Amino acid sequence: MTAISDKLTAAPEPGAFSDLDLKTVVRSLPKECFQKDARKAWARVVLSVAAAALGYGAIALSPWYLLPLAWFFTGTALTGWFVVAHDCGHRSFANRRWVNDLVGHVLMMPLLYPFHSWRLLHDHHHIHTNEQGSDNAWEPMTLEEYAGSGVFWQWLYQRVRGGFWWLGSVGHWAALHFDLRNFAPRDQSKVKLSIAVVAIFAALFFPTLIYFTGVWGLVKFWLMPWLGYHFWMSTFTLVHHTLPDIQFRYVPEWNAVEAQLGGTVHCSYPRWVEILCHDINVHVPHHVSVGIPSYNLRLAHAHLKQTWGELMHREERFSWALMQDIVGECHIYHPQQAYQSFAELKRN
Repeated sequence: MTAISDKLTAAPEPGAFSDLDLKTVVRSLPKECFQKDARKAWARVVLSVAAAALGYGAIALSPWYLLPLAWFFTGTALTGWFVVAHDCGHRSFANRRWVNDLVGHVLMMPLLYPFHSWRLLHDHHHIHTNEQGSDNAWEPMTLEEYAGSGVFWQWLYQRVRGGFWWLGSVGHWAALHFDLRNFAPRDQSKVKLSIAVVAIFAALFFPTLIYFTGVWGLVKFWLMPWLGYHFWMSTFTLVHHTLPDIQFRYVPEWNAVEAQLGGTVHCSYPRWVEILCHDINVHVPHHVSVGIPSYNLRLAHAHLKQTWGELMHREERFSWALMQDIVGECHIYHPQQAYQSFAELKRN
């Protein structure tokens, strides 16, 4: 393959991936992409904690008309907490597993995310990325599933796949992460531990916050930043694998290289968002190998573009027009054209 320009071509044909396996792509990356650096890892913890502290200070001191800006900044900073915990979940933060587990639990605790629940479900997403019937992150409904889901669930699906996409991760969090039936028996003790950590935190933190600040304090200091965090969680995960021309596939047509290298989207966001969220949107190398720490993602992406650029999806820039393309078209699964929109469904 030859080096390419910064603007990559549209999604390549599926046959382009037939003679390539993911291990070959991983081996093409230099070893430094996988090297952990404790100084860089802990610097990201310090940055995220400092940014959140700044945000909460702004919330405490801002007049009412500046609160939305303070909430959004703080929610973005908290997304950085999640990204560091995300590295912990993939064991790319520290060499010792107990350090990954401890840091992951501490950083996810204020977000009410059970660490092991998320880790196990997220690993499933990586194994089955864009595999219809298996992926647990923004997998589209089939026409048969949609038709048989009932009026309420159709209405809810239309909202989450449309203008209320930014609440999608709230439903994902509530529906999947606390239900032991979603986990193998061998993993349930770890899941119970993580749920207990979140429950104890909530039992201590929320009454204390309400006691000192009232119900409005709960909304002001926790709920609104938490919703800001979920805005980015929903947006990032939706954009990572969802465009009108990115195809989910059933086994046996599903191909790991197509899904991870060609079906994962690199999207650029405002620089302050990239900094606070630790480059999580440099997402293609993360799906090629979860062993790449977040601070090495840009290096790995540059190497992937140079070697495999012709097989990668075009790069995107975050904008309202991009979100309109996604929430206006990417609705019902279609085996040939990726998606059928709600508008097309009504016309048919």
